[in-house]
Amino acid sequence: MSKFYKRHIFFCNNIRTDGKQCCSQSGAKEMYRYAKDKCRANASLGEGRLGVSESRCLGRCENGPVVVVYPDNVWYQYIDEEDIDEILESHLEGGNTVDRLLIK
Repeated sequence: MSKFYKRHIFFCNNIRTDGKQCCSQSGAKEMYRYAKDKCRANASLGEGRLGVSESRCLGRCENGPVVVVYPDNVWYQYIDEEDIDEILESHLEGGNTVDRLLIK
């Protein structure tokens, strides 16, 4: 079975209205947009390359903000653009897990 993307990262962008913690409260939308724009600028998006998508709740609210990388099923917690850069460069492009950001 062939894969459309080499790797695909999903940014949780859930919005909760009950006051409980959610990724959107931590700038997830901006980090998703940052990652998408960066990958678009360096022409790494598309079939056979990378996918960058947003998602609703990924169920890891206590670790937020979070992303998951498929097909590797690796979960990360991030804080800022430097963390996103490291995930994109090390894991999505290079295939190397970023241990310091892993959710275990």
